Amino acid sequence: MHLKSLTLKGFKSFASATTLRFEPGITCVVGPNGSGKSNVVDALTWVMGEQGAKALRGGKMEDVIFAGTAGRAPLGRAEVTLTIDNSDGALPIDYSEVSITRRMFRDGAGEYEINGSSCRLMDVQELLSDSGIGREMHVIVGQGRLAAILESRPEDRRAFIEEAAGVLKHRKRKEKAVRKLDAMQANLARLNDLTAELRRQLKPLGRQAEVARRAQTVQADLRDAKLRLAADDLVTRREELADQAQDEKVAREQHDQVTEALDEANLELGRHEQELSRLTPGAEAAAQTWFQLSALAERVNATIRIARERARHLDSEPSANRGQDPDEMEARADRIAAEEMELVEAVEMARAALDAAKEQLALGEETAAAAERAHMAAVRAIADRREGLARLSGQVDTLRTRADSVDAEVSRLTVAIDEARRRGDAAQSEFEVVQDEIGDLDAGELGLDSHHERAVEALRLITERVTELQAEERAAGQEVASLRARIDALSMGLERKDGAGWLVENRGEHGIRGPIGGLITVEKGYEGAVAAAMGPAADAVVAESLDAARGAVGALKETDSGRASLVIGTDQAVPNGGHLDSGARWAVDVIDCPAELRTGLAALLGGVVVVDCLDDAVEHVRRRPDVRAVTRDGDLLGAGWMSGGSDRQPSTLEVQAAIDNSVQDLARAERRAEELSAALSGAVAEQADRQENAEQALAALNESDAAMSAIYERLGRLGQAARAAHAESDRLMAQRDKAESGREDTLAGLAELEERLRMAEQDASPAGADTGGSDSTSIDREMAAAALAEVRAVEVEARLSVRTAEERAESVRGKADSLRRAAQVERDARARAERAMKARQNAAAVAAAVAESGQRVAEHLGEVVDAAMAHRDDLARARTERTTQLEQVKERVRQLTGQLASLTDAVHRDEVARAQAALRIEQLEEAILDQHGIGLDDLIAEYGPDVALPPSALEMEEYEQAKERGEQVTMPAPIPYDRTTQERRAKRAEKDLATLGKVNPLALEEFAALEERYNFLSTQLEDVKTARKDLLGVVADVDARILQVFTEAYADVEREFVQVFAKLFPGGEGRLVLTDPSDMLTTGIEVEARPPGKKVKRLSLLSGGEKSLTAVAMLVAIFRARPSPFYVMDEVEAALDDTNLRRLIGLFEQLREKSQLIVITHQKPTMEVADALYGVSMRGDGITTVISQRLRGQDMAAADA
Repeated sequence: MHLKSLTLKGFKSFASATTLRFEPGITCVVGPNGSGKSNVVDALTWVMGEQGAKALRGGKMEDVIFAGTAGRAPLGRAEVTLTIDNSDGALPIDYSEVSITRRMFRDGAGEYEINGSSCRLMDVQELLSDSGIGREMHVIVGQGRLAAILESRPEDRRAFIEEAAGVLKHRKRKEKAVRKLDAMQANLARLNDLTAELRRQLKPLGRQAEVARRAQTVQADLRDAKLRLAADDLVTRREELADQAQDEKVAREQHDQVTEALDEANLELGRHEQELSRLTPGAEAAAQTWFQLSALAERVNATIRIARERARHLDSEPSANRGQDPDEMEARADRIAAEEMELVEAVEMARAALDAAKEQLALGEETAAAAERAHMAAVRAIADRREGLARLSGQVDTLRTRADSVDAEVSRLTVAIDEARRRGDAAQSEFEVVQDEIGDLDAGELGLDSHHERAVEALRLITERVTELQAEERAAGQEVASLRARIDALSMGLERKDGAGWLVENRGEHGIRGPIGGLITVEKGYEGAVAAAMGPAADAVVAESLDAARGAVGALKETDSGRASLVIGTDQAVPNGGHLDSGARWAVDVIDCPAELRTGLAALLGGVVVVDCLDDAVEHVRRRPDVRAVTRDGDLLGAGWMSGGSDRQPSTLEVQAAIDNSVQDLARAERRAEELSAALSGAVAEQADRQENAEQALAALNESDAAMSAIYERLGRLGQAARAAHAESDRLMAQRDKAESGREDTLAGLAELEERLRMAEQDASPAGADTGGSDSTSIDREMAAAALAEVRAVEVEARLSVRTAEERAESVRGKADSLRRAAQVERDARARAERAMKARQNAAAVAAAVAESGQRVAEHLGEVVDAAMAHRDDLARARTERTTQLEQVKERVRQLTGQLASLTDAVHRDEVARAQAALRIEQLEEAILDQHGIGLDDLIAEYGPDVALPPSALEMEEYEQAKERGEQVTMPAPIPYDRTTQERRAKRAEKDLATLGKVNPLALEEFAALEERYNFLSTQLEDVKTARKDLLGVVADVDARILQVFTEAYADVEREFVQVFAKLFPGGEGRLVLTDPSDMLTTGIEVEARPPGKKVKRLSLLSGGEKSLTAVAMLVAIFRARPSPFYVMDEVEAALDDTNLRRLIGLFEQLREKSQLIVITHQKPTMEVADALYGVSMRGDGITTVISQRLRGQDMAAADA
């Protein structure tokens, strides 16, 4: 046996599939550090089942998968396949070549295969253990393993020897057997406890089983007696039921004969009901027509009132007050215009005179200037002499000039004052004219205000009325909507999803008229009572005939649509229920329905009385047990039974009654809503008219306000102009007064200086003759100045005349235009007033015409309303008469029905008695089936009164015992049925059962089951004890085998270790020592080594090389004592020198004779002894590449990839 090949795929640095093929002998794997040599050893360790990641030089098991490089993506799994040559049969498998494969995926999943078949890790380990390869992997010596061997515990060193000797397999089997023994001991204890418990329970359960067996016999006897009594009761009651059915048949025939007498009355009742049904829609339609016509009449009357009010308002509209006559104002304007022309001519004349005066003034000024120049020349000649006189003369001239200026200023101020006064007078005159117009407008404004206030008040009143009507209409609309929603909700409640609903939807054309709740009418307050009395029939549907009902039931069965109750219409007469006490009524009498339904309802409600309270119901049933009484609250009771309470769900009948009441309420609410709508329409129309009237009044008032505002604005402007003119006049007068005061002072000073000048001139005349020329020039100058003063006065006067004429013309110029504008405004106002008057007259005429035509329409409509009311009253009267006739016929029907009361009671009593008898029979049959579980026919056939009783079990037992004793006895004869005997027999059996006490009916079965289980467990207990004994024997045999094999293997290894140590350490001494020789099954192994020349024996004191050689010596000793097919060594000689290396190589050559060696090495001497070389290298991509060289042959090839 040897390793043939090792294939790696994705394992560590072997990214691509790589195969290493091995040959017997020594195979060396060489290569630089880090190239992946040790990965080959890891692959061998991993494929043979190594589970520790640290043993594979990793942190976790997933590290064995190729992790990828810069140029190669990582892989998702690692796979290693080891092929072993088993041609010598060393492995216990029927194959000459064994292939072991291990795969691992990156998610942690893994799998094993042997020759391509999936297997477990245990299968791989057991397969290899027979060849000396165990879990410790002592045949694979990896890096650092030598030091670990020496530093391990003695017990761990023992494991190496056991693994090499093949003991581990036996030890595992022993441990498995011991675990089974431990588990078996616990089960054995439980079995002992359980068996003891079952044995304790068997005795009391046996006593219970004996009592149960006796009870079975007594119960069988009791059951037979009860069955015979039940059969007797059943036969007797069936005979009584047949007799009652015959009596009921006779009573019903008599009842049918009397019922025929009511047919004619019921037919007449039907005719009256049909006639009443025909009159009712007409009467309701007539009432509706009268109501609509009344509403229309109310609207017409409202329109008439509005028209009359409007006409009265238009007729009472005050006429607007007029202002001044426009023609008179035009005449005044013409007069003022003529005056203005005259004033313009006067202005022209004054201007002409002013121009002439200006010319004269210019000539005078020129003459005066020439004289002044001549005089100045003369004066200059005597200037020096007359300097003092000149000063006085200058002062006089200055004052004279100042006086002239003051005179001119006073004249100017006088003219300005007259002009301001004229402007103020004109503004005041126009102000008074406009103020007269305001008085006229104020009088008209008062009438417009009062008219507008009346219109607004009328609009407010009608608006409040419209608001009230709208609120009432909304409330009525909400009530109508609420009632409609209630009707819809209740109608949804009537929608049936059972068989009744299906019949209404699908069998309407086959005689199904609809739900009964929609075809009958119950008097108000009796709905709950009728619904309780009818029970499920309150949700029934109505069929026109028996055939229609039969067809409906058949259709329900065919379509599997559920179940339904049907009330069948018929023309048979309805019997009278008889007289009742005050306050009670027959249930059928509170229902109004078509004639053909009355018979069906009478059958449903026959004998049902409606009363007010539960006490009355109890009293009626106590006096008449044959009737059923129902209260208005729905409590129903009869003789011996009662139903009632609260939270009862409303039936279809009650829901239909609620719908009918809601429909009536809805009709009333709709009529009320229509009345309110008609009233609201009239009020809205009146509101619109009054709104228009108020708007017209407001428009007139706004127009008047606008005119008043314009006039007030004009009046303000005129007032402001008048005040400004008066203020200017006052200011100018103050200035004139000041100027006149200054003029007087100037004239006084001038007179004084002139006097002084005259005196000075008199004093100066005789002084010299040269003053003659001066005097002549002075006279000329004075004359020129005097002439100039006269001309200047004329010019000033002409100027004042021009200014005065212009002011007078200006004062009358605007007044003519103002009067013409006022005249035009008055004409326009009078035209608008005329148009407004005509419009009011037309509107009043239209309103009067509307009122008149509306009055005619109202009168005609009143006649129509009266006619409609008469028609309504006639139909109501006819309906009342027909109702009276209907009540009379109903009374006659009730009287006829009363005549059949006794027969109805008799029939009802017979029906009740028969029903009660049938009910008792049914209850008896159900009791028989429930208590005894036997068919009724079988019961009568086997246990009936005609069947004789067989001998009892005791009698048969005594008979059999007598026969066994050889006595001459006869078989007991059957005993005829006797009820008294059977009743005593049943009582005796019941007494015996009571004597037995409480019986466990399952005791017999429980005792049998418990006894069977006890016997089974006892057998199993013995089997477990036997198996335990056998397992103990197996454990003892295994211990003996382990002891034998280990002792032999240890002796051989210990001998070989001495030899190998001596070869590796010539002159040295080494041996193996047992730590506990007295216990060969658990003892450990110590290693003692003393190299040559040293006295130490402790391994810790050895050098590194000595430790390695010592560990190699121990491994080689194990290899030689118990050879293995192959060994793998990873750089075990790395720490050795050449001498020791040669010694180790010698050992390798010895091992090569019997085993295959795979050595990872860097040492050339080791390579020299190799039979084949594998070179391992790693390129820059991080992937390991392998090449091989066979040294014993001459072939060299690249490893398979």
